[in-house]
Amino acid sequence: MSKVCAVTGKKALSGNRRSHSLRATRRKWNVNLQKVRVVIDGKPQRIRVSARALKTLKAQQIAK
Repeated sequence: MSKVCAVTGKKALSGNRRSHSLRATRRKWNVNLQKVRVVIDGKPQRIRVSARALKTLKAQQIAK
């Protein structure tokens, strides 16, 4: 399964890890994905959603 948010499409970011001597090696920042049960088209499904998207969805649900 790929590390992509089902709602926002967020993916892992890449950049450099910097040591004390500022030597650069490649590193990766992964997305904080959570498995969530959501009702889609009347059927409960399990999708992977980023924590930020999950927080937004819950806030929208409470506001209704």
